Amino acid sequence: MACSLHQNPYFLKPLRPSATPTTTTPRRSSVQVRCGGPRSQRGPLVKGRILSIEAIQAIQTLKRIQRTNPPNLTHLLSNTLTRLIKSDLLATLRELLRQQQCTLALQVFSALRSEYGAELSLYADMVQALTVAGMNDEVDRLILDIVGGGIIQVDDTKGLLSLIKALIGAQRRESLVTVYELMKESGWGSGVEPDEYVVKVLVNGLKNFGELDLAQQIQDEFDRFYNAKSDNFVKF
Repeated sequence: MACSLHQNPYFLKPLRPSATPTTTTPRRSSVQVRCGGPRSQRGPLVKGRILSIEAIQAIQTLKRIQRTNPPNLTHLLSNTLTRLIKSDLLATLRELLRQQQCTLALQVFSALRSEYGAELSLYADMVQALTVAGMNDEVDRLILDIVGGGIIQVDDTKGLLSLIKALIGAQRRESLVTVYELMKESGWGSGVEPDEYVVKVLVNGLKNFGELDLAQQIQDEFDRFYNAKSDNFVKF
């Protein structure tokens, strides 16, 4: 027995832990890719925005139709857009604006407005995109379309402010005056309480355009409105 134990050289020797093989993770090199051409001018994708298959197909179809420029261009564009529901129309419009495809965006905006209407913030987005594209005449036509509707959403303070700022940034003096006149006709300052910041931006914008008398008139009307409101509050 002792002999057999003695002959076994591994008996009672502590087992050495087996070496754990180390895996080498390759280091990733950071490479910044830049795209040249018109794509590099596009705005970033909005986080969380997912285009539906219908919207993607509509964008591809619209581009193909515009590229081939058939005789019945307007009819084909209209047929493509009438198949989309409101959410897909909005997604298509915003993606075309991101890609600076303003001519196609105008077609989509027209379809959206005629079918579902359009908020002032969307008009503001259109004004900004058209301004960047140098399509200033289209900005004025867009404002005339609002006038043609006969009313403006003066209770939408955020949208109204966005539109006013967009027109000031576009240097469209006449369109800004037109929007103000429509605001008054729609009850701004009488049935709808004017927002102080909207008044400030509007007045400063008109002053920069040289419309000093109109700017002072708006400021005076605002002051009278709030003075009357303060007097009524004190009486109460």
